[in-house]
Amino acid sequence: MSDNPFGFGLPPEEPENGDEGKEKGKGNQGGPANPFGFGGGTGGADNPFAAMFGSLNPNDLGAAFQQLGQMLSYEGGPVNWDMAKQIARQTVAQGTADGSKDASVGPAERAAVEEAVRLADLWLDGATSLPSGASTAVAWSRAEWVEATQPAWKELVDPVAERVGAAMGGVLPEEMQAMAGPLIGMMRSMGGAMFGQQIGQAVGVLAGEVVGSTDIGLPLGPAGKAALLPLNIDAFGKDLGVPKDEVRLYLALREAAHQRLFAHVPWLRSHLFGAVEGYARGIKVDTAKLEDAVGQLDVSNPEQLQEALQQGMFQPEDTPEQKVALARLETALALVEGWVDAVVHEAAKPRLTSADALRETLRRRRATGGPAEQTFATLIGLQLRPRRLRDASRLWASLTDARGVDGRDGLWEHPDMLPTASDLDDPDGFVHREQLDFSELDKMLGEAASRRDEPQDGPSAKDDAAKGDKDDEGKDDNGK
Repeated sequence: MSDNPFGFGLPPEEPENGDEGKEKGKGNQGGPANPFGFGGGTGGADNPFAAMFGSLNPNDLGAAFQQLGQMLSYEGGPVNWDMAKQIARQTVAQGTADGSKDASVGPAERAAVEEAVRLADLWLDGATSLPSGASTAVAWSRAEWVEATQPAWKELVDPVAERVGAAMGGVLPEEMQAMAGPLIGMMRSMGGAMFGQQIGQAVGVLAGEVVGSTDIGLPLGPAGKAALLPLNIDAFGKDLGVPKDEVRLYLALREAAHQRLFAHVPWLRSHLFGAVEGYARGIKVDTAKLEDAVGQLDVSNPEQLQEALQQGMFQPEDTPEQKVALARLETALALVEGWVDAVVHEAAKPRLTSADALRETLRRRRATGGPAEQTFATLIGLQLRPRRLRDASRLWASLTDARGVDGRDGLWEHPDMLPTASDLDDPDGFVHREQLDFSELDKMLGEAASRRDEPQDGPSAKDDAAKGDKDDEGKDDNGK
């Protein structure tokens, strides 16, 4: 039995001896190297459980067991979200790899964000027919981003965590499950804690990278709030050679464009979140890896648990339904990101000298995958990389040329009107495809409804008249 039960430890604290202590511990200074901090090291940054408990010593033992008791007594949903928020905030407090620490947003920065969003909305009025979708503009610290986005993470992750919780209860032999009720309950609590640890680490790292509330193409923040993170915007623009005001304004354009789309396309949010959930339903849990992981809970090498988890327990089902769900999600993300890219470029190109450079930087940032992609890839085996962003952007731009702004944006009225994955292969074919005359379609539907309303229990007066005319044909005045 190891000295560290389950490999847990106390959370790393700020060194009390100032810079000297920081120098000794600088290996962990920037937080985990991957979104969940899994790895073979023994420090808090490489061990998600040690990230919560740290290294045990006699002084910390009581606190460690107290937190362990809280973990095992958890009786909530499939994810211990209180723990997730705690870990995320601890990760944020540790700072990013470049040494940048979170800080409260000052009045000047808030005013700059509000002005950037106001100007961005003004510019977008000429680039899209969708009206402003942001009732307020806010400047968040990293910790505020963690708090504001937790409801969205819960909606995205809970369906997958439910599957894992059920799988953890099923790793025991069938004959043992009937008499192992308490143990199964403990394992489910451990599953909630395990997901809470992973998500907390992931969200905490992501908070150090994102520049707004819609960076990953999904609306993570409250509806109607255009949010930017000034500290991360500074880090993003640090080595670009572009004036800070231009960087902020370009990112405000992207945030405001996303807000317009999600505010005025009422089905879009549920469509995207439903696509994620639909994909998640087709994921199977590798119970063999899970059994191996659970089997390592009380061995002398707690790092084996993290190594087993790092290999991944989720495998997409190779079924037609799962492929359709994945294609649906990838296409939806590409269409959202492509529309934003095209609209923002149209608004920024005549006004910002750095528009082309900033556009390419953000395209590469999304194409190469960042923390958001790693987050979802580890949580549910899903990459949120809009691989067809450039194709979608070209299609939206071509639609603007061919049908105008109103014709382009009108396609968001219903999901069935949007381009499909095959349309991204042949954008010219979609752009120049003969459009339905909806006025004629309405007329046809109206006529069909009128026919349905006619009496069905006998011939109509019109039919009677026609029959009478036919019967009279060829007869003389005497009826012969």
